[in-house]
Amino acid sequence: MKLWQKFAVPALFAGVIAVGVPELAMAQTASIKIDGSSTVFPISEALAEEFQISKRGKVHVTVGIAGSGGGFKKFCRGETDIANASRPILAEEMEACRKAGITYMELPIAFDALTVVVNPANTWVKSMTVAELKKIWEPGAQGRVNNWSQVRSGFPSEKLSLFGPGTDSGTFDYFTEAVNGKSKASRADYTASEDDNTLVQGVENSKGGLGYFGFAYYVAHKDKLRAVLIDGGKGPVEPSAENVVNGTYQPLSRPLFMYVKVSAAARPEVQEFIKFSMTKGSEYVAEVGYVPLPASAYKTVLQHFDERKTGTVFGGVPKVGLTIDQLLTMERKQ
Repeated sequence: MKLWQKFAVPALFAGVIAVGVPELAMAQTASIKIDGSSTVFPISEALAEEFQISKRGKVHVTVGIAGSGGGFKKFCRGETDIANASRPILAEEMEACRKAGITYMELPIAFDALTVVVNPANTWVKSMTVAELKKIWEPGAQGRVNNWSQVRSGFPSEKLSLFGPGTDSGTFDYFTEAVNGKSKASRADYTASEDDNTLVQGVENSKGGLGYFGFAYYVAHKDKLRAVLIDGGKGPVEPSAENVVNGTYQPLSRPLFMYVKVSAAARPEVQEFIKFSMTKGSEYVAEVGYVPLPASAYKTVLQHFDERKTGTVFGGVPKVGLTIDQLLTMERKQ
């Protein structure tokens, strides 16, 4: 079974998942705690599982899906070693970590094509503009835009059923910033969940359904969902690894991160896990459905980790429409 097939199974995703081989559990003597983004979860799950196998049960890794915001809350309280995030750490989270004496390193791990999906029975929409997405998702649409006929002239009178991440999700933060122009600015009358599989099921079971989540969850269910091409102003572009790499899938391409607590990085098991992630990561990133960084980028990130370069290159401010090349330029200047 492929890794993406494993996380695609509607899951027991409540709380924290211990990723590992049960028969080795008794031999485990060290632990690593990871929590945060459900988007990054498939990457961390794959890396954790393979790392544990390589350590022959001597390290136990748990991976939670509290969402990027929820993950940073735990991280800045000192409850976890690594925070997964589908957007950079924000100013208020930086301040929470500072007050708690938590210093950290920001490690890019992959790129995502945040994907808008519809039910395959939807025959009327192939592509959408950012303006049309805003018409659906902006706060003023609540209780007002409830039918596909209200989105575009010629669309049928079909109930619009919306599914999206909860407010602790980095995907929610990024999408609202990119589409509505302000992070967390969104209508609230939609089915929200931090578990992307719940969103997948919602769209699968609704002819008029529309949702958004990380590309890997679309890849895992592409036989039951259809991706919408996004027109960011230069014509419709499909979400794909190729279009993330060439920079044309905008504004919904985004980097994914792991944040590592400096005090945790002093422990051998954490050092070994990060080295494993940056040397083997591209293989698992691609297998679960995301876009690996260039090999040179992983070398740079690992070097920054070894040198204990702390903080963020984003300054606590969200940034939309970043390309891989632009991210790498920012990282090299760190």
